[in-house]
Amino acid sequence: MKIIDLRSDTVTLPTAPMREAMYHAELGDDVYGEDPSTNRLEKMAAEQMGKEAALLVPSGTMGNLVCVLTHCTRGEEVILGDKSHMFLNEAGGISALGGIQPHIIPNQPDGTLRLEDIEAAIRGDNIHFPRTRLICLENTHNRCNGSPLTSKYIESVAALARRHGLLVSLDAARIFNASIALGVDVKELTHSVDSLIFCLSKGLSAPVGSIVCGSREFIAEALRTRKILGGGMRQTGVIAAPGTIALEQMVDRLAEDHMNARCLAEGIAQIPGLSIDLARVQTNIIYFDLVSDRVTADVFMKQLGQKGIKLLRTGPSRFRMVTHYGIHSEDIDATLMCLGKVVEES
Repeated sequence: MKIIDLRSDTVTLPTAPMREAMYHAELGDDVYGEDPSTNRLEKMAAEQMGKEAALLVPSGTMGNLVCVLTHCTRGEEVILGDKSHMFLNEAGGISALGGIQPHIIPNQPDGTLRLEDIEAAIRGDNIHFPRTRLICLENTHNRCNGSPLTSKYIESVAALARRHGLLVSLDAARIFNASIALGVDVKELTHSVDSLIFCLSKGLSAPVGSIVCGSREFIAEALRTRKILGGGMRQTGVIAAPGTIALEQMVDRLAEDHMNARCLAEGIAQIPGLSIDLARVQTNIIYFDLVSDRVTADVFMKQLGQKGIKLLRTGPSRFRMVTHYGIHSEDIDATLMCLGKVVEES
């Protein structure tokens, strides 16, 4: 039985050229700045993002932590969305390791934070308050249906931040998905922020790694933060080489994932007992709800698993599916058939 794994785009496997590049990667000690494969990747990444410098880290979670800990000191405050990955899924790292306080405001359905809410969250100059230092955004926004944030919106947040002497960091784990969905160069989505991270190991299909980008001064300090967190990894060329292939060969094909997600969503909309907001489906992430009273969410998950369909449960009756490299149109058809059968036969 074929397994169709739609839990996340983190389950992608490296391509044959990536495996070949790993084998032949030119290596050196990256902590000394001597790994040529890593240096090449970081230079390429910085240029693509329109930033001065970049830094390879093991994961997006470490990348976000590096950004926040580099920008902020203990007792300062970061403004975050209540559905952001940094708040929900990164083990409270900014507080646990950095002594930095999150100030949570509501994410809108499209992943944005209302400018009025951001401004209201900025602390005044009072010894009783922590100092507001940083605003964090997420693009695409995972929990908000994979929504892409527009350059106009990001620039408006950056302008607000500058008026108040604040910085902006972007969790851009899936920034190329946003770029493809909006039809803009990725630099348009990154030029106004002070720092960002993006993942090589999601839709771009590299086996591991994320990239932190920013000014030369920021990256020089981020290098120290990465060291504190245990991110000095020595011969990192075996990670960097497939990352370079990812940037060279895997960006444009993300459009295929978006088309597959759209087909999947439109099929789900036709299945009685399932509910989905098609207007929210713009990239490779879809959320839908089980509204049938004929089958429980537990049974629904179990029966799909028995048919080889893996998905992520994100609420009592809410589910997520993510399309990615390795998922083809015939897999979408098979998934829709299984979904229909499970709901109908229960």
